[in-house]
Amino acid sequence: MKSTPSSDPQPSPLEVQLVGVNAKTGLYPGARSWSGGRLRILGKGPLESYCYHVMSRTCGGEVFFDDVEKEAMRRVIWRMAEFSGIKIVTYCLMSNHFHLLAEVPHRETWLQRFDGPQGEAKLFQHLRTLYSHAYLSLLRDELADFRARGMDVLAEQKLDALKKRFCDLSLFVKEVKERFSRWFNKRRGRRGTLWMDRFKSVLVEGKGEPLRTMAAYIDLNPVRAALVKDPKDYRWCGYAEALGGSRRAQRGLCKALSKPVDGWKSVGAAAAYRCLLHDEGREVKDAQNEKVVKRGVTAESARAVLAEIGKLSPAELVRLRVRYFTDGVVLGSREFVEGIFEAQREQFDPRRKQGARRIAESDSPFYTLRQLRLHPVG
Repeated sequence: MKSTPSSDPQPSPLEVQLVGVNAKTGLYPGARSWSGGRLRILGKGPLESYCYHVMSRTCGGEVFFDDVEKEAMRRVIWRMAEFSGIKIVTYCLMSNHFHLLAEVPHRETWLQRFDGPQGEAKLFQHLRTLYSHAYLSLLRDELADFRARGMDVLAEQKLDALKKRFCDLSLFVKEVKERFSRWFNKRRGRRGTLWMDRFKSVLVEGKGEPLRTMAAYIDLNPVRAALVKDPKDYRWCGYAEALGGSRRAQRGLCKALSKPVDGWKSVGAAAAYRCLLHDEGREVKDAQNEKVVKRGVTAESARAVLAEIGKLSPAELVRLRVRYFTDGVVLGSREFVEGIFEAQREQFDPRRKQGARRIAESDSPFYTLRQLRLHPVG
């Protein structure tokens, strides 16, 4: 029997390994606010949002993640952030721990989007980011049954229980860790606790030098750990994702730099952040200038980046995009990609009119067979 054509003929090996990470679920068990007994300093003043540096480590630091598992963690974080109403300023996923710089909005202000006659419909639309169609259908039926029997209070309590899960830092981190743990344990065939009970959190001023410094500290982690010489070369951090073209990662770093939300290119945020990383991330040597006492970018590399005012060439940007986020299938000129598309026409949706998709980062005419998505592959 002939298969139904699609725009993506076969899932990549990475996607096969990540089955379950993107799956939508029913009601998640045990969803309640919890801080693991650690004192949390939470912003409760008049500001519209507060920023936090969050760090959590695997049990004893003795469980290590491979590349596929880091990618799974990245997806879980972004998905739960979208659901929770929390914005990721930047992040870094290391082998046995992770860092997040998260902006938590004022809860009552954020919830206003669900007010008014269309509020419940908007809420259900938002719930689709996490929950399955089957669960949402059951929830609608349950609410309708409550109201038909004059039990409107119970219906509102049901909706309020869902809304309480928004804009809550402790619950957000807890669910990220639990959802990833269930997938990780299944993949590894293991049981038991994956994470240390407590996660660390630091309340950070949400503008100016404190936020910039904390963002740079997080994105410099792989350089300090001697995993890479340049932070752009570590794919599981906010900076690398931003260079790969992710708008959400770029907007987070614009926030860190106090730049307009879409100013990654237009107001020079990309270059400014690169200069910041190489300025603050320099290695430190002893008094004799011989032994490195604090690892970081070399003085030569820092000088070169600052001399170029943090700019990366179009060719380098394309290399990073292809290296970290490639699933374009075919790369080349427009004519070459269109030729491949026509030769393989039966593999794609008949509604698709053309094959070549332009790589926006390139000044040269580079095209792919499909848009480069934000799913790194090894």
